[in-house]
Parts: sequence; structure tokens; C-alpha cells
Amino acid sequence: MIDEARQDELRNAILDALKAVRDPEIPVSIVELGLIYELRVNEKAEAYVKMTLTTPNCPVAGDLLKEVEAKAAAVDGIAGAKVDLVWEPVWTKDRMSDAARLTLDMMGGETPGQGKKDKFFKLGRI
Repeated sequence: MIDEARQDELRNAILDALKAVRDPEIPVSIVELGLIYELRVNEKAEAYVKMTLTTPNCPVAGDLLKEVEAKAAAVDGIAGAKVDLVWEPVWTKDRMSDAARLTLDMMGGETPGQGKKDKFFKLGRI
């Protein structure tokens, strides 16, 4: 059994590990995109991740879920990981960090069809 302080440390380590996970079509981590809805570590050092995707039609959904589970489980001190994919609440661009918005040129001042963000709108991803 681990205490709450250790659970928090492990949670932060998992969050850091998940920052390396990216959708191959969007050059931003799933953490910065706001796809991680919940991340818990229990007293048995088991991780639970509740996440969503930008669209139900994501062609790499299975691969992303497996990668998230593998990254979480690989954190030193984690006994195992479970990932659940949810569609409620629906993901919106409002969940993105400012860093993600900057990377995708979504901070305003751009006309659709003139930049990186239009590519993602056309793909139906954002």
C-alpha cells in the first residue's frame, strides 16, 4: 500500500509520460489537447486513465489507447494501468491548453484556409 503523497508523485510521473503521446495527425500531446479527463493512482499503485479523442472517427484510436496504457504502466512504481475511452463530456477546443493553441495557430487572427489550423478543421479533428 502506498500513501497519498506517493500516489500524487506517481500521478505526476504518469502525466509527464503521457506528454510524449501524440496523435500522428496533430502535432500536440494528448495532455495539451485536453484529452485526459481523469488520472488516478490508487493505494495499490494501479493507474486509471479516463480519456477521450477529438473525434469518434479517429483512425488511430486503438493505437493511442494502447500507447497511453503502456506509458502509464511503464512508470516506475506503477503496478498496472487501465484506460477507459469516453465520449461524455464531448471534447471541445476549449479543453486545449494555450500551448496547444499556439502550436496549432489557434490563438486568433487567422482566416480559415490560411494556416495550419485549417488542415485540422478539414480533417474533422479539431
